[in-house]
Amino acid sequence: MTKPLNVGMIGYGFMGRAHSNAYRKVNHFFDLEYRPVLKAACARSADKVKAFADKWGYESIETDWRKLIERKDIDVVDICVPNNLHAEIAIAAAEAGKMILCEKPLARTGPEALRMVEAVEKSKVPNMVWYNYRRVPAVTLAKKIIDDGKLGRIFHYRSQFLQDWTINPELPQGGTALWRLDVEAAGSGVTGDLLAHAIDLAMWLNGPIAELNAMTETFVKERKHNLTGKVEKVGIDDACAFLARFQNGSLSLFESTRYARGHKALFTFEINGEHASIAWDLHDLHRLQYFDHRDEGIVRGWRSIHVSDGDHPYMGNWWVPGLQIGYEHSFVHQVADFLDGLAKGTLAQPDFRTAYHTQLVLDAIMASAKERSWKKVEA
Repeated sequence: MTKPLNVGMIGYGFMGRAHSNAYRKVNHFFDLEYRPVLKAACARSADKVKAFADKWGYESIETDWRKLIERKDIDVVDICVPNNLHAEIAIAAAEAGKMILCEKPLARTGPEALRMVEAVEKSKVPNMVWYNYRRVPAVTLAKKIIDDGKLGRIFHYRSQFLQDWTINPELPQGGTALWRLDVEAAGSGVTGDLLAHAIDLAMWLNGPIAELNAMTETFVKERKHNLTGKVEKVGIDDACAFLARFQNGSLSLFESTRYARGHKALFTFEINGEHASIAWDLHDLHRLQYFDHRDEGIVRGWRSIHVSDGDHPYMGNWWVPGLQIGYEHSFVHQVADFLDGLAKGTLAQPDFRTAYHTQLVLDAIMASAKERSWKKVEA
């Protein structure tokens, strides 16, 4: 018999749907001690949150997140709102003794994130941040290959995350749908939205980043603001590229933009080591590319590993070998790991403290781009 774990969801957008889907599916495919119950959904618009709750099967709604946190029947608070609201909600939830799952990035700045870390560590509540790409089976397999030493000493890490949805200069900024273009709500542009994912994966796979040198650009300098109706300065970065050196001595190149025409979500990484290389592409997410120089010369070359077998990460919980899964399953895996860790008394990663380290890299990127200089990443 599974133990119910009552979820209070704050937010009803794209990520609210992704998380809700994961809660509903996880116990159908994973044998777990806990079972998520969609207890309450919360948002300012009663009509919109009611429609969301009805569609996904939440038992009740709230229009004030404070009331949601006060409820005795809520065990877990899931934060799916703009970045500027993360800290206040998470700190209040921690003080109320609630478990917390928070969307990425953890906050807008390192100091803001640190207050959240201190709150959850003081209250000792289980916590996790939704860096879901760690849970793509091919990416998790890459982690195992690296940890097993198959690559040997790592020399290079490179990653891209490219989109094209903000090229139109007539696109406004701010408000419910476009808060990612509003610096007050988002904190940064592609750096916090897209590169945060790339950096989390990079440090998970290859260890801490020691120093970096970044450049950013805002191609459209002014946009109409949805909330004020006025044309205002754009404060977020449309594109960012940076060089970095990891603590293990390897060099890296990172690039992200929303101005790469033809790319909706091109997310890739490649790692070159002493003995072997690996590469992954979100558009072909169930495949891991692998090259091993130790192979016999006449058959040496890049191989494509179809990550769908029962002994591949997570895949034994799904279909028969050869059948693949998709983007939404990474969230199911993250919920499964959180619930499994809860039962075993071990926090699933990344927790707030780990996500804070990513935030420090984001801060260093913004400082480097502003000052046009190399920056060491705060330890």
